[in-house]
Amino acid sequence: MAWNEPGGGNQHDPWSGGGRGGNGGGKGGGNQGPPDLDEALKKFQDKLNNMLGGRGGKRGGAGGKGGGGKPRNAFTLPGLLIVVVLAIWAASGFYLVDQSERGVVLRFGKFQEVVTPGLQWNPPLIDDVRMVNVTRVRSLTQTQSMLTQDENIVSVEISAQYQVADPRSYVLNVRNPELSLENALDSALRHVVGGTDMIDILTSGREILGSSVASRLQSYLDSYGTGILLQTLNVESTAPPDPVQDAFDDVIRAREDRQRTINQALAYANAVIPAAQGQAQRLVEQGQGYRESVVAEAEGQASRFSALLTQYQDDPAIMRERLYLDTMSEVYGETAKVMVDVSENSPLMVLPLDRLGSAGSSGASAQGGNDDGLDPRVLERLGASQSSSGNSSNSSNSNGIRREGR
Repeated sequence: MAWNEPGGGNQHDPWSGGGRGGNGGGKGGGNQGPPDLDEALKKFQDKLNNMLGGRGGKRGGAGGKGGGGKPRNAFTLPGLLIVVVLAIWAASGFYLVDQSERGVVLRFGKFQEVVTPGLQWNPPLIDDVRMVNVTRVRSLTQTQSMLTQDENIVSVEISAQYQVADPRSYVLNVRNPELSLENALDSALRHVVGGTDMIDILTSGREILGSSVASRLQSYLDSYGTGILLQTLNVESTAPPDPVQDAFDDVIRAREDRQRTINQALAYANAVIPAAQGQAQRLVEQGQGYRESVVAEAEGQASRFSALLTQYQDDPAIMRERLYLDTMSEVYGETAKVMVDVSENSPLMVLPLDRLGSAGSSGASAQGGNDDGLDPRVLERLGASQSSSGNSSNSSNSNGIRREGR
């Protein structure tokens, strides 16, 4: 008959075991059917209780089952859930810090440590880890119009590049580091521009402006404790207000023309001054040479005079004669004439050497005729002087011939 036929019980229930009795709830021999889902769940719970060490009373009740099985533990399932939750919580505490980052660990809002790159673990919900990139170069650009020292308005565009040097200060000391940097840059720029003339800001003072703003800005950041290290600061552009831009362009062009003229003058000076210095040095050296020659000549003459003085002291007459001859030789050495003392009563005669040389070379001209118009007594005296030139120098007297020339 059918399994749900009245009076048939549940022995033909396809979902229950074939050997179970209706009243006793025990197992009996017979055909085995599909397993009961509730029974399988209960068996799994019993095994879990055994593993967790739970104990309980006998099961019974409406199911009709009896026996000595362990009772159920009411804390088994919550304990399992706690273990699973703890495992998930512990696993979620692992994190990886990149090579370019540093992790600032806050435990219940208080600074704990700065973690380095690598695999790290911190308890979730207890520690708060904030990652900070310490290698990336950040940039900030500002364009401001401000007053200069000479009460002019100038527009300055400036850019700053910076890095995070101290992650802890960067995270904890200031609420908004970028905003603090922007305000500090604006303050430093206005302070430096306010102490500089406009013409310097627009021309050659831009480099000085950039270095001054950079040093002042870094001092501000250090005093604030931002943990920011300024890398570079560049003054991108400086310009006057638009209504006076054309006038300032004219001024700049005039200044460029002035500088070009100065450069040309410097180039000319560099070409002329070395030549003048060389010429002056040459004149100085010539003067030194002349001075040395004059001094040497004077020293030689002094030495000669000292030597002559010694000889003069030994024999004054001879030295007077020698000095007279030397003096006359020096005086008449440059002339082409001869002075002849013919006799004591005759006047001094001056004869030309060129004509006298040709006339005195032959004896025939002295006897036969006087083409040159010379006095025969002169020619005779000259011949006597030439014949006695081999004798001793003591035979000469005041009536002799004194000849000086070349």
